[in-house]
Amino acid sequence: MLDKIDLEKLVGYLNNINIENLYTKKSNGIELNKLYKIGHVKRNSDKVFLDSYFDKKHFEIIGETNQLDEGDLVLVKVIFNPRGKIKVKFVQTLETTKQSLLLYLNNGELINLKTKSIKEVDDFDCRIYEEFDLFLYTQNKLKYIGNLHDAKIDDFIALYTYKQEFRLEKYEYTLNKKEEKIDFENRLDLTELDFCTIDPKTAKDHDDAIYYDMEENILYVAIADVSSYVKEGSNLDKEAYKRSFSSYFPNKVYPMLPFSLSAGICSLKPNVLRHAFVCKMYFDSNHLVKKSEFIEAVIESKNNFAYEYIDELIENNNMPESLDALLKITNKLRTKRLKNGFDFRNTEVRLLLDEDEKLVNFQQEENTVSHHLVEECMLMANQEAAKKLTQTGIFRVHEEPDIKKIDALIDRLKDFGLHVKKKANIHATIEQMQKSASNFGIEAQVDKLIIEAQQQARYSSLKANHFGLGFEHYSHFTSPIRRYSDLILHRILKSGKIPENIEQMCEEISNNEREINYMVWDLEDRKYARWAQKYIGQTFKAHIADDSDDPKIELDEVMLGLRAKITNYAGQELFSKVNIEFTKSDYISKKIECKIVGTY
Repeated sequence: MLDKIDLEKLVGYLNNINIENLYTKKSNGIELNKLYKIGHVKRNSDKVFLDSYFDKKHFEIIGETNQLDEGDLVLVKVIFNPRGKIKVKFVQTLETTKQSLLLYLNNGELINLKTKSIKEVDDFDCRIYEEFDLFLYTQNKLKYIGNLHDAKIDDFIALYTYKQEFRLEKYEYTLNKKEEKIDFENRLDLTELDFCTIDPKTAKDHDDAIYYDMEENILYVAIADVSSYVKEGSNLDKEAYKRSFSSYFPNKVYPMLPFSLSAGICSLKPNVLRHAFVCKMYFDSNHLVKKSEFIEAVIESKNNFAYEYIDELIENNNMPESLDALLKITNKLRTKRLKNGFDFRNTEVRLLLDEDEKLVNFQQEENTVSHHLVEECMLMANQEAAKKLTQTGIFRVHEEPDIKKIDALIDRLKDFGLHVKKKANIHATIEQMQKSASNFGIEAQVDKLIIEAQQQARYSSLKANHFGLGFEHYSHFTSPIRRYSDLILHRILKSGKIPENIEQMCEEISNNEREINYMVWDLEDRKYARWAQKYIGQTFKAHIADDSDDPKIELDEVMLGLRAKITNYAGQELFSKVNIEFTKSDYISKKIECKIVGTY
């Protein structure tokens, strides 16, 4: 048990870690989950130890420990070993001797943006600064960043909060003449094939291109051959691994690869020669893949189509013959796939910012027929890539949901009036939920709850099922420009060699993926809070999005995706249509509050 002197500071740290049931509040402090420990780092010549805060014991820390310094306060997870001493695995640094803090000025005091605690800084004269000025505090030095009233500062805050500040540094790479040369000597020439890319209008990094040979009944999926430029172990490779993914903010991209590669030599732009790693799939008479091979090739994409343009061609029955034939195949494959997988209604909301980086509008992005065409081609290529691996490699896995969470969801839906009978398996039960939701016209809302009840997909070094897609084995092959996992897979397929530390790589990339998601959500929440602050006292249409102990609404108009805490919740049913009035919005804490003023 931790005494109350340290409670406020510790709770501030723990509340920013996305682990369920990490601690329990007690009358005299808090109690940490028994699977975790907190303590300070101790180093000797070749090992790293945890000096446990609670039980005063010492545990060896295993895993990635190079970034840990003597005296760092860290959270670790217990690794039970029945044949030896208990060891622990590093999870997250809570406080470091080299820690950089974001501090802002409020009423003459410097406040830690993350924990909201007061930070004493020697020789700081608040009189020469303005209220809500933001500073970066590192090694007893303050650096002025800007003012919190300025929305342009939000990127900086999100990146620093989630330790992604290195993405702000200059990131360039100059190709040499040898790299700029197209290698026909060691690659198959596929330049005569009519490849095309189908992407969003604004896309610059074209990962994939497709071509369907109607006569031979062969589908080619060409993927940017990033591994031919990013050599394993190079400085460029180390930086890409550190980033793991491209990060997409509303108004900019922080890429995994420098733009000279991601939007340049690697991008499968039309009418230029490009290195590609091609998945060639031979269909049988039922258009199922009977054989596949992976080819290092040179291609020349003939067209770059936007999704909207392809949708228009489909609607007007004006598709090019080859693409039209492929569309018919993918439609059949999608129908077959969904018998084992799921089709969740996923409307993505993209925030639109003005020149001052303030939120002004949103754009709904729904998957259309053209998206399904490309998606099915990519899913097939990803599956075929996974099949080339043995039991070890890099896989995208998604475990079946915990039956207890599904039972709890059934009970929750029952309160709303959705009576779902539990079926013989979880897949059939979820399908029954979706069917019942469609009768009430709340498919999208129920799909969100189903997704929340499931486990998060992750990368694994061991082959396992992908529950959501309904696949026995699956990996990521098709986006090496923006995902490091795909780059690892390309190298394995080419060399046949599995990295010795593949398990650690899978875990670190999965962790980075989660952190990047949290970072983007952090930024979006701050944008929503800034927007809501302008509309305090105004009324909007919404629905009850969360009826738990922390009830929330989600707007149905004007600014979709915005959620706010209800301060006068009176037991309204989940999904109920309500009119709300914003009562408070704080873009520092990202908290928005409202009250229900009626129904509609």
